[in-house]
Order: sequence, then C-alpha cells, then structure tokens
Amino acid sequence: MKIGFIGLGAMGKPMARNLLKTGCFVAVTDVNPEAVAELVAAGAHTGINARAVAEITDAVVLMLPNGSVVEKVVAGEEGVLAGARPGFCIIDMSSVAPVTTRKMAALAAERGVEYIDAPVSGGVKGATEGTLTIMAGGRPEVVEQYRPVLQTLGQKIQHVGACGAGDAVKLVNNLLLAANMAAAAEAFTLGVKLGLSPQILYDVISESSGGSYAVKAKMPNFVLKGNFAPGFTIDLQYKDLELAVQSGKDAGMPLLLANVVQQVYEQARAAGLGQEDISAVIKLQESVNKVSVRTNKA
Repeated sequence: MKIGFIGLGAMGKPMARNLLKTGCFVAVTDVNPEAVAELVAAGAHTGINARAVAEITDAVVLMLPNGSVVEKVVAGEEGVLAGARPGFCIIDMSSVAPVTTRKMAALAAERGVEYIDAPVSGGVKGATEGTLTIMAGGRPEVVEQYRPVLQTLGQKIQHVGACGAGDAVKLVNNLLLAANMAAAAEAFTLGVKLGLSPQILYDVISESSGGSYAVKAKMPNFVLKGNFAPGFTIDLQYKDLELAVQSGKDAGMPLLLANVVQQVYEQARAAGLGQEDISAVIKLQESVNKVSVRTNKA
C-alpha cells in the first residue's frame, strides 16, 4: 500500500517516520521544505503539493493545524481530491470541528473517495513512540481496511461512529483535559499558598479522588520540574476549546464551564505562554499569588 502524509509538524513528522519504518511507500509534502527534506533523506518520496501526493498513493494521512487548512488541502485547486481516484481514502488525523469533517467527507463521497476522521491523543511523545490513542470515525469496513496503517501510528484504535464522530470524541476529551489542567493549577497553587509541599500534594492527590491525567502526568513531569517544553501547547488547547464552544453553539447547548476554562487559556496566551505546554497555565496562578509550585527550587 502506498501512503501519503501531509503535515510534518511536531506530531506529523514522527508519525510519518513510523510509517517509513514499516518499509512501505510513503510520499510526503508540507509547507516547510526542511521537514520534507528530512523525511526524503529518511527514505520518503515527495510531491510538490497535495494533489501530486494523492496521484502517486492509495491513501493519504493528514495532520494539519486547523479546519481551514484541512479544507484547502482536501478541496483546494491543488488539493487531495484533485488527484484522488475512486477508492482512494483520506485519513484526517487533525483536530477539527465535526461539521468540517462531514463537509469534506461529503465532497469526497461525490468522487468515490472514502473518508476517515481519526484525531489522536498522546502528544508528541505518543506520536514518536507510536502509542497514540486514535478515535476513528467513518464506515466500519473502511476503518478496518486501514487499521494496519492506524496501528503503526497508535496503540489503541477505537472506532467511534460515522464520519465526524472521531472529531466529536476528541473535542469532548480535550475539553476535559483543559478543565482538569486549569483546576489542578489553581488547586496546587492554593495548597502551596497554604504552606503545603507540592510534592506531598502530588503524592496524596494522585492516589485520591482529586486525581486526573492532568495531575498524574502534567504535575510531576512538567510543573514540579519547571519544565514547560510542549507536549501539547496552550495555543493548540485554546484552538480545541474554541472548537468545543462553537460545537456547543451549533448543538444549541450552553457550555458554562467551557467558556470559563477558555478564558484561562486566553489569559495564558495573552501572557505570552502560547507555545508552552498546557501545564504552563499554572504560571498565571503563581504570578498572582506569588508562590512557586516546584520541587526543584534552587
């Protein structure tokens, strides 16, 4: 099977590398020529644009920053659909609104092209190690057909429904992640303000009812160490919150907590933290309360 890969950013580049390691034909393209050159040096083929990649492959994986880019890459004049044949498959692993996925899937269907939305969870580490969780939406038989490709990229592949369902699950998941991280940041800062050791707080809470992924992964590996190199940036989390809020509006459902949480990340972006890990939202609380939630203090 010949696979195309479009979008060689922090997540996409290691994912494309994992496909190359299987020995299959992989063709890549990206707006960053250096990323393309790096993959070509590792054995990938390339095309000048999405259309050219589609013309020489059987399916294409997309890992793109937002819905507007997905629409351009899929349906633009030099997009995937311009080069795709009937029976071709688009596997969009970007995080976009379900309405965008359904729109692109409908355009693909008109040309006899299959469509899977397969957003991921697991960050750069999971992308590098091939251990991502993948939420796949699409026709069951098509998801099964491309399961070997998905299994190269992730450890847990869950078929969650029709096209758009994968993106819907991802939005719900990332809304919870954002809220849990903001809550953990506020709670740990309160604990330190009350004179508690951040390490003791972690030891107790991580094994108690207040525990969450944000506590168990982000606190010891990022916050307590003072390491905010991104696994998942504040800018990307904010984008996903915007998608969740808009999806709530589209569904006629008010999202009270989501709107509050979004403002926390808006503040973090305004403070210049957009390219840091989402755990850096704790810096807002630390600054206001004049405490440091670290175990590595000099």
